Amino acid sequence: MKEIEHRAEELISWVEDIKEKNGSSAGALYILKNNHVIVEHYSGHHSHGEGARNVQADSQFNVASARKSYLGLAVSLALFDKCIESLDDPISKYMPELDPEMVKGTTIRHLATHSHGLHIDEKGNWYREFKAGTGWAYRNIGVEILTELIQRCYGKGFPQLLDERIFSRIGLEETGWRTESAANLVNIIGEVTEPSLSGLGTTNDGKEKNLFVSAREFALWGQLHLQKGRMKGEQVVPPQVIELSTSIQNGAYIDESLPDNGLFWYVQGDARARSEMGERVPRDSYQILGVTGPTLLVIPSLNVVVAKMYNKRYNYGGENYLHYLREFSNKVADLFMGSEQP
Repeated sequence: MKEIEHRAEELISWVEDIKEKNGSSAGALYILKNNHVIVEHYSGHHSHGEGARNVQADSQFNVASARKSYLGLAVSLALFDKCIESLDDPISKYMPELDPEMVKGTTIRHLATHSHGLHIDEKGNWYREFKAGTGWAYRNIGVEILTELIQRCYGKGFPQLLDERIFSRIGLEETGWRTESAANLVNIIGEVTEPSLSGLGTTNDGKEKNLFVSAREFALWGQLHLQKGRMKGEQVVPPQVIELSTSIQNGAYIDESLPDNGLFWYVQGDARARSEMGERVPRDSYQILGVTGPTLLVIPSLNVVVAKMYNKRYNYGGENYLHYLREFSNKVADLFMGSEQP
């Protein structure tokens, strides 16, 4: 136990070092092992402004693109509910107004695994980077299409769907798409010399990047997945819904450096050079992060969930940012794999 505590302190020091180098004003690290909290660390302030609130347990961070994991679960629910027949259905089946030539051969699976090949230019025009299913590129157009698809399936946005089906049942009160300021919302930092941003949106329907989550509830979101949808003695989400979301769903790529994905989650199969997870992270682990610095890592084989939070746009390291993302996940794996050796 003392060895774990020592290694955990080293991990906290690493998190703090990157926080300072990146110019974040806020940071948090929350780790669950065997459903018990073993690390709960908060540091800094909600902004660099004078008198800014200290980061606390109830501080909610804007998780940016990590919101995709919530959309991914909604897509999996829609399949379970038979609102969508198959991941391999062409998106044109459900959204016939889309340009048939542009989306030809593009399936829901492609959209949810970043393998659709669609992009938007500076003038807002769609174009194709590569044939669907043959490559991988991190583009938000797939998120926008699937957000609209869920809206049509249920007659409500995916945040409302998740709130009714999941959040309210497991007591998530520090998770939501925020449109009004509150003392417990952490600001987003651009350059240190620039005024901070609120990160608030104009709607709570999931079409904007205004999801705020506390570190402890971010970890609980990971725990829901780790436990295959079972929380507090209740099967809140069917296990097959979770399994679909968190297992590899893309086809094989010619370029073996490209990362594998579930429904927006990065999933560890064979270690991939362009994955955000390091090579020492066990197979079947999965992770998601956002441009403001949040990371949610789930390692089922070790029964571990890690939530790391920052509030600075763009990850430290510039073009070498993947090195630091991979280093963090490797350090987490080393922490627990070393502790389980005889």
